[in-house]
Amino acid sequence: MSNDPAGELDPAKTYDINYLGRIRVARLSKEYGVRRYIFASTCSVYGFQEKIVDENSDLNPLTTYAKSAVLAERDLLPLACDDFVVTILRFATAYGFSYRMRFDLVVNAMVLSLYKKGVIRVSGDGTQKRPLVHVKDIARAIIQVINADESKVNGEIFNVGSNDQNFRIIDLAHKIGDAIGVDYEIQFYGDPDRRSYMVNFTKIKKTLGYSTQYTVEMAARNIYRALQEGILKDTIKTITVKWYKYLLETYQFIKDIELNNRIL
Repeated sequence: MSNDPAGELDPAKTYDINYLGRIRVARLSKEYGVRRYIFASTCSVYGFQEKIVDENSDLNPLTTYAKSAVLAERDLLPLACDDFVVTILRFATAYGFSYRMRFDLVVNAMVLSLYKKGVIRVSGDGTQKRPLVHVKDIARAIIQVINADESKVNGEIFNVGSNDQNFRIIDLAHKIGDAIGVDYEIQFYGDPDRRSYMVNFTKIKKTLGYSTQYTVEMAARNIYRALQEGILKDTIKTITVKWYKYLLETYQFIKDIELNNRIL
């Protein structure tokens, strides 16, 4: 399950996949001689925080998705040894163009709404804070960890992002609208997101020399242009919760019309 809302569709399955499944894969990997295991965790483990947090801060997971990540981290780190290098990467909220596009991520969703309606939608009052990182910078971080000296990354946790990409959501909305350069309105909706945190990313920079290369403004213009040119489409597959619900409903429909494992 790839985000907080999707994880709430079926909490039991989320624990099975995101916690137990990951531990099983890690243990099998170690048993069969895999050298390195990089766990794609999330900054959602911080949940709600008043102060800027780092890798040593207390965790406060608020969703099934985040709680599963905390449990997985807890059970993965003891597996680390000289022959099995375990690294935890806590990614900030992703954004940016991808051929497996996600329009349920805050930056991408704002650009899509602006493109379709001239409106940027902001949940609650927009004062909640969130760290962001471009999908390509996520990939670069993984590659950098793979190529790093094992002694620097074994048994370590790294936040992945940059200190200058912690934003209040309302400020993010204006940054996106201004970057694209079209007329826009801000539309507030729903209750405030309980998740609000700012993250320190100094450790990965000091330890590995990692720094991000992409900005929200660059990504917003890129996504908007891809929508204009028809390269990106707004389909059900781009919203994880809607896509999973569709798959579950389709599966149930097929089961309802099956007889002896065959479609009637």
